[in-house]
Amino acid sequence: MTNTQRIEDSLRETIISRPDMILDDKDLMQALIAANERSMGGNIVDLRGIAMERLEARLDRLEDTHRSVIAAAYENLAGTNQIHRAILRMLDPVEFEYFLRDLGGDVAQVLRVDVIKLVLESSSNDEDPAVKKLGDVLSVAEPGFVDSYINDGREAPMRPVTLRQLQIGDPRIYGDKAEWIKSEACLKLDFGPGRQPGLLVMGSEDPHQFTAQQGTDLLAFFGGVFERAMRRWLS
Repeated sequence: MTNTQRIEDSLRETIISRPDMILDDKDLMQALIAANERSMGGNIVDLRGIAMERLEARLDRLEDTHRSVIAAAYENLAGTNQIHRAILRMLDPVEFEYFLRDLGGDVAQVLRVDVIKLVLESSSNDEDPAVKKLGDVLSVAEPGFVDSYINDGREAPMRPVTLRQLQIGDPRIYGDKAEWIKSEACLKLDFGPGRQPGLLVMGSEDPHQFTAQQGTDLLAFFGGVFERAMRRWLS
């Protein structure tokens, strides 16, 4: 064996003293296994090698799952922080007018939605005095509108939060912005005994912002806090 075919003494000593360098290197181990299989010839089946390949495949799947779980955890944490910031901003105003103005402004920006609308049902044509002076964030609808809008006119079990994608937004909610809205979150609001239900709608131009496959726990929590804040203003 010539000098060029032999491993240098220093490298050989390093490998002998620290074999973990080879064992921990996936590419080196695969190269050594492949060389060993070639030296055995084509008539020998290396069951150990097959078992190692299966274990490596299983390890790769576990690593992918691990990365997915970590990514989901970070996404959930980011969503929780986002909801908390929005709630804190929503609780700042001490007047109803500013409360709704911030809802359509700063709170919408924190939640990263393009439109927030609040719908209150009323059985009379006379609006509550607290409602008359408010801007375009708030609108008043006839009794039954909330359930009909959430269920899209169909008989279905009522849920506190409904997420869906849209071809186009409803002009009754979004006005001249309706054609740009591609997904929305509908939060049904309970203002307590003796009061009509309400509806908080978050609309987005991104069709993937709200989909039926997403979890609703954080938005349900936000809706619960919003209900309690609204009861104070409507009392």
